[in-house]
Amino acid sequence: MLMSRLLIFSVVLSLGVAVGAHAQKSDDQSPSQTSAASQASSASGEASSGESSSKSTQVDLSPPPDDAKDHPDSAGAVNEAEEESGANTSVEEVHPWNPHKAMKDIEVGDFYFRQKNYKAALSRYQEALLYKPNDAVANFRSAQCFEELNSPQDAVEHYQAYLKVMPHGPFSRDAEKALAKLQGGPASAPPKSQ
Repeated sequence: MLMSRLLIFSVVLSLGVAVGAHAQKSDDQSPSQTSAASQASSASGEASSGESSSKSTQVDLSPPPDDAKDHPDSAGAVNEAEEESGANTSVEEVHPWNPHKAMKDIEVGDFYFRQKNYKAALSRYQEALLYKPNDAVANFRSAQCFEELNSPQDAVEHYQAYLKVMPHGPFSRDAEKALAKLQGGPASAPPKSQ
């Protein structure tokens, strides 16, 4: 414990000495040296006092001047490579896995569900599924909302997703009964995982 405090103290002390030496060095410069240094930084493309410093660090991503002439078929080759690899060039938003956010969305969805505001509840359950895709409760509650909103195909999909995640969960009987009613047959066993 004492050694770690001593080590931290020595690091802080050496940083303080380095900062002090740097400040002393900049104070020792004559006004002509200071103006020459500022002119050199302006000439080299660094940002002046009124501009953002990030502009001077931007990377130029434009192609070289004669790129189209030197490589006339490059656009076609890139398109062919993307088609062969099946690469999807569209940008999709990615949400991080966040079970706490999902749980909060479910709580708010439950509030709306109790108020019989099924569209608002469904919206929150769907958002919960963005942050935690296989959440059993969010799938079950989404299925109930879809059923109330007269969208049986979506309800079936979410009941099945619930049963896939929790085949013997607390709502499994309700999900099986709802599936039987929606599909018009006897209560079936949960879907087999592959």
